[in-house]
Amino acid sequence: MSALFQPYSLKDVTLRNRIAVPPMCQYSATDGVPNDWHLSHYASIARGGAGLVIVEATAVAPEGRITPGCTGLWNDEQAQAFVPIVRAIKAAGAVPGIQIAHAGRKASANRPWEGDDHIADGDARGWQTLAPSAIAYGANLPKVPQAMTLDDIARVRQNFVDTARRAVEAGFEWLELHFAHGYLAQTFFSEHSNQRDDMYGGSAANRARFLLETLKAVREVWPENLPLTVRFGVIEYDGRDEQTLLESIELVRQFKASGMDMVSVSVGFTIPDTSIPWGPAFMGPVAERVRREAGVPVSSAWGFGTPAIAEQVVRDQQLDLVMVGRAHLANPHWAYFAAKELGVERASWTLPAPYAHWLERY
Repeated sequence: MSALFQPYSLKDVTLRNRIAVPPMCQYSATDGVPNDWHLSHYASIARGGAGLVIVEATAVAPEGRITPGCTGLWNDEQAQAFVPIVRAIKAAGAVPGIQIAHAGRKASANRPWEGDDHIADGDARGWQTLAPSAIAYGANLPKVPQAMTLDDIARVRQNFVDTARRAVEAGFEWLELHFAHGYLAQTFFSEHSNQRDDMYGGSAANRARFLLETLKAVREVWPENLPLTVRFGVIEYDGRDEQTLLESIELVRQFKASGMDMVSVSVGFTIPDTSIPWGPAFMGPVAERVRREAGVPVSSAWGFGTPAIAEQVVRDQQLDLVMVGRAHLANPHWAYFAAKELGVERASWTLPAPYAHWLERY
């Protein structure tokens, strides 16, 4: 019996299998408002049979967008535009999730196919970026951010809370806080990007403060019966991996104590000069260590898009959920394809019944 196609329950939510579609930015919104493209995109993927579909990184404030084309959830117009998307995901049998985020110093960028770099100074499409310290990311993102004041920190924390509340109202049943990939929360935790000398900088406990405060504040408004998860970069591949992992695992333990239900284990991407060992399931052993030492359910992305690999990491208990991203863009019915590859009996029934009926009948 396939481990990948066993149901998975977290809080009051049950997924039909262990396959999740992670957030993948579409950069196609206007003023943060999702549109027909997003509806078509998410409905298509949800019909393919995955258990969980997480909507792309959605900004908690205008300056928190990666690009001008990113979705947002800082106002009610955006929330209402997400309602039909949520309904479409549910109608296809998947659980609708959303990742909420603030891009920090990586914000105010051109869309990937338009340069993937910071919008030039003086261009009306751009804006002032924020970060814990006035340190640029570098490489294609050279803009020096404005160091956040304590008032800025309090405002952004409240932005996360308000956005989480709108996510509930829109009907989402799974919430992921984006604390990874060199965006705002990750830059608070990383010594590469945080050189503050106040209560939010210095020691690991101080560098973790913004993340923990934000998680706890969101926990107060997100329904207790629904999963609250975090995507977190636990390793940088910068030569200090063991130290970073130890600090990260301790913080994940604190996330759990503060109400987090699952962590999506990822890479920090806080600096451009790293040696990431890209390859199939390269994050599997790292995720398994976090799972074991922090005592928390885990998921991960990066290199799990081969059915046999996805099956193995779940069977070996490295991951509780497998995040399969780009493979779903190439084949929205990846779950059906995986079921056939793995010899799942009546593989067509991984799809919604109207599709399965035809595939079984002829």
